[in-house]
Amino acid sequence: MNQEIQTIYLEIRAGVGGEEAALFARDLWRMYLKFFEKNKFKIKILDLNETDLGGIKSLTAEITGNKAYDLLKQEAGVHRVQRIPVTEKSGRIHTSTASVAILPKLNLPQIQIKESDIEISFFRAGGPGGQNVNKVETAVRILHKPTGIVVSCQTERSQQRNREIALELLKNKIWELEQQKIYGNLTEERRKQIGSQERAEKIRTYNFPQNRVTDHRLNKSWHNLEDIMNGNLDPILKAFHKELQLV
Repeated sequence: MNQEIQTIYLEIRAGVGGEEAALFARDLWRMYLKFFEKNKFKIKILDLNETDLGGIKSLTAEITGNKAYDLLKQEAGVHRVQRIPVTEKSGRIHTSTASVAILPKLNLPQIQIKESDIEISFFRAGGPGGQNVNKVETAVRILHKPTGIVVSCQTERSQQRNREIALELLKNKIWELEQQKIYGNLTEERRKQIGSQERAEKIRTYNFPQNRVTDHRLNKSWHNLEDIMNGNLDPILKAFHKELQLV
């Protein structure tokens, strides 16, 4: 593959399954993080909302690296886990979900956002377990009223800088929405990226009791789940790239 530095927005959200879904979202983030670190990608967490047990309700990160979008765009969708949760006392296997969205970061000066179309709120940046790490309300949340899109940023100490980053993310989300409308596949793309986070809507299943990861689009399984969860996504990525003739 040719060297081509690309930047993406990665979003992970806990789906069906309560606290276990949030813990699974955390494990997905850890998996991607290890992959990013191994490939020397630059990582910037823009927004992180955690549970008291350290699970992830939602996370948005900016990732920059060689072919980042080409490599990871197929990660978008609903991921399903089957395992015995740490919170389970009777040893039953639970099924939970988390959604992943991959959005290319683009320079979009042509997209104008009216002040009257957005609702901005400020809050304190939170740390693990909901602890406040900032006594000043520097974190920014923006609601785009015409589309219902909500974005947040709390990575910077400056309220103004967080606002700028959040607006940049919002422009990219609006652009994606417009492209989907143009190509007439808004419903399909939304389902593919986020779905309803129901257990039946899945692109991949991580089955811990059987040490198996199955990608339902390729109808292919790997029996090295621990290795994959430690960031070795290469077998899955190569299977997709062969299918898509990217490498």
